[in-house]
Amino acid sequence: MIYQSDAITLRRHDDGILEMQFDLKGESVNKFNQQTVQALTDALDALDGEQDVRGLLVTSGKGVFIVGADITEFTSLFGSASDDIGGFTAHNNANFNRLQNLPYPTIAVINGFAMGGGLEICLACDFRVMSTAAKIGLPETKLGILPGWGGTVRLPRMIGVDEAVMWMATGKDHRAEEALKAGAVDAIAAPEQLRDVALATLGQAMDGKLDYAKRREVKSSPMPLNDTEAMMSFFTVRAGVVQQAGKNYPAPVKIVDVISKAYTMGLEDALKVEAEGFAELATTDVAAAMVGLFLNDQLLGKVAKGWEKKAEKKVERAAVLGAGIMGGGIAYQSALKGVPIRMKDINQAGIDLGLSEANKLLAKRVSRGRMTPDQMGDVLNNIDPQLSYEGFDDVDIVVEAVVENPKVKHAVLAETEKHIRDDAILASNTSTISIDFLAEALERPENFVGMHFFNPVHAMPLVEVIRGEKSSDEAVARTVAYANKMGKKAVVVNNCPGFLVNRVLFPYFDGFSKLVRDGADFQAVDKVMEKWGWPMGPAYLSDVVGIDTGVHAAGVMAEGFPDRMKLDFKTATETMFENDRLGQKNGKGFYAYVPDKRGKPKKTVDEESYALIAPHVAERREFERDDIIFRMMLPMCTELARCLEEGIVGSAAEADLALLYGIGFPPFRGGVFRWMDTVGLATIAEQSAKFADLGKSYELTDGMQAMLADGKTYY
Repeated sequence: MIYQSDAITLRRHDDGILEMQFDLKGESVNKFNQQTVQALTDALDALDGEQDVRGLLVTSGKGVFIVGADITEFTSLFGSASDDIGGFTAHNNANFNRLQNLPYPTIAVINGFAMGGGLEICLACDFRVMSTAAKIGLPETKLGILPGWGGTVRLPRMIGVDEAVMWMATGKDHRAEEALKAGAVDAIAAPEQLRDVALATLGQAMDGKLDYAKRREVKSSPMPLNDTEAMMSFFTVRAGVVQQAGKNYPAPVKIVDVISKAYTMGLEDALKVEAEGFAELATTDVAAAMVGLFLNDQLLGKVAKGWEKKAEKKVERAAVLGAGIMGGGIAYQSALKGVPIRMKDINQAGIDLGLSEANKLLAKRVSRGRMTPDQMGDVLNNIDPQLSYEGFDDVDIVVEAVVENPKVKHAVLAETEKHIRDDAILASNTSTISIDFLAEALERPENFVGMHFFNPVHAMPLVEVIRGEKSSDEAVARTVAYANKMGKKAVVVNNCPGFLVNRVLFPYFDGFSKLVRDGADFQAVDKVMEKWGWPMGPAYLSDVVGIDTGVHAAGVMAEGFPDRMKLDFKTATETMFENDRLGQKNGKGFYAYVPDKRGKPKKTVDEESYALIAPHVAERREFERDDIIFRMMLPMCTELARCLEEGIVGSAAEADLALLYGIGFPPFRGGVFRWMDTVGLATIAEQSAKFADLGKSYELTDGMQAMLADGKTYY
């Protein structure tokens, strides 16, 4: 053994070959934390003292290669000076440069995920051999930053500007075949053959059959572009990135700027440009928000895994009551993820609709090459459609997804309980009805929870698992375990009207209703909130959700929280409902919808909407952008704070992610609590006072006032 630490070992093999193996003790994956970075420095020092070395293998002792930097250490950089951030990137850049300049060939043996810094060290090696089961990528833009250890320098010099920008701007990972085609790796091999292929490739380089010196020259030199080629290339690439990324995500555009500024430079100078770009992005609110989301997501996964471990019995077979679009979506997702499911409805038309939904989603996967027809058949065979309760005594969990009517749900749940095992879990996919109320119909309420999916089930990652007053830990644990198996993000919340997401969403809609009442143009409100970051404005969102659904849910919320959600005027949404304008589902709501060439509903302006609401609203006038934003957002902020203070949700992190995954809260703002931290509670308080006449939903909670007085933040 030449060198050994808790992160890296360095050993000698036959024929003058050395192996540097990353194997971070106490961790399931390798990552570049401070310990690993220093260990790499020490290992390179040890290499300098070795004689008769002909080549170096860089390998992993784990099931993955290296997943990138340790993000938990990265958060300390926010608010730091540029020099401090430069120190973060400089140490490992020096390591990678030393690795690239070793006096013998090097090869990275990529046996699993090589992401971010994990790929950047591979780029510093002369050759890369990749397992067919591995994936590589530079996902830094998903954290609001750019690659900081040479990715923006080496990758475009190796695979070309257009391809490299696409890799970095999107942050996507790439399979072995894609990486080989792009030129990012030199060979791919089945996992069991990976080491042999790597040794053979390294052998060719050691014997002079592969020119590793030429490769180093390419990575260290200016790009071979004349001024005209460069101007055309960077103009086209930048325009495409700006269009895709938008103004709220600066990192993808900064990548283009960094590469275009450094394309005439050698390695050292180009790395300085990269470091400047990295430091600039690392000090933005966007980076703080997106890194925060990454860490929140890890926390959410950890909490969900903790619940899963508490489950005394695994979920091996499921059932869904009520086919249709929602039931079919649940059946599809369960079957796709390997949990066989019975899909029951009271009539064949419902069954046909549910199977049609599953077929449509699976056919789309086949058409996109993500599944073979045989695999599609296997998934469909995991869905057992039926009109009776036959076989329900062998399921571990039943999800009720019938019509959102309390009496119907009471009857269906009580009937279903008679046909399942005493230890089976019964869950309701209700979006508004109290879990405690529904439990009144059951003999075993301890086995009953809410399991609220969001529509469309296959696309929306969130599942709210709602604990009722009598729900047992086992019921919650097994439901979370099922959500995990389905590939969903489970957030456990306590029972209340609207649960978490809808309880917080409807005060936002109330803010919209008051704006329109006071003379705001709903189109103008939509445009402001969409520019602020929402995927669609409140009027458009109402149309997509369904005006009738919104009116029903608003009634539930008003009954549950009359002091702040019961409105004393007729809303524009209610006016739409009374005039049978239900949104996209019947082609007219706030907007009118006509099918485009692909058959998708296209939003168009409809003057009839304005005529209908005119008797119920003030004369139209313009509002300041910030007034619209705070009038929309303050009710959501105060209601979410109440949910946290009341223990409806366990943490600010879980609450922020629930709104991100459930209703598309702008990721670059990091969540409602993160946004309040960013603008400051003092600003929130000022706006609260400004709009105090709008009602209780604009008042700070006791907890918010205490935090303001103590100078505390949510994160």
